[in-house]
Amino acid sequence: MSGAEPVGRWTGDFGREYTDRNSQGLEDLDALYRQWFGVSRRELNGRFLSGLARGVRILEVGTNVGNQLLFLRELGFTNLCGVEIQRYALERSRARAVGVPVVQGTGSALPFRDGAFDMVFTSGVLIHVPPAVLQRVLREVYRCARTWVWGYEYFAADPTEVVYRGQSGLLWKADFSRLYREACPDLEVVREERLRYREAPNEDAMFLLRKAPR
Repeated sequence: MSGAEPVGRWTGDFGREYTDRNSQGLEDLDALYRQWFGVSRRELNGRFLSGLARGVRILEVGTNVGNQLLFLRELGFTNLCGVEIQRYALERSRARAVGVPVVQGTGSALPFRDGAFDMVFTSGVLIHVPPAVLQRVLREVYRCARTWVWGYEYFAADPTEVVYRGQSGLLWKADFSRLYREACPDLEVVREERLRYREAPNEDAMFLLRKAPR
């Protein structure tokens, strides 16, 4: 990562505390989604990924403790991999998603060849990437994806910084689907849903993009 990225905060105690706060099991995480939106994360994943062959190669950028990898394995996906910047989270992810390789690395310099995976995705990760670095991360995800880019992130029509736990420079909401398509013009929307919180004036977005056939 470049000097513009808050690497030290995520790889140090601040990042460890983040991981400890966000270590719910799958059932608890599904319950949160139902409370927030009236639909579980399992249901959302099923809507977006029902048409994918279960043997496709999938990379998650920013695994934290591995919940999304476990959800995908439940759906029958067998060829999973992850990359995580924080060593503590990486070890917890490996311990929970046993057998799924997770390597240490950053979104701005993914340690994989071009088109190494059929699909690359993030879940609540792009929101923590500073605007000065975001386009590089989007292009790295695109570079490593052979066909699909999948995402779940906080939504705002225009990039908007949000103070996070009393600190600036750590959280932004945006229309990440649009930003992907601006950075990588051959991406097309396969499906996109806006998820409005029941008890707060905020939205999240899940989107599935596909590289246009050449």
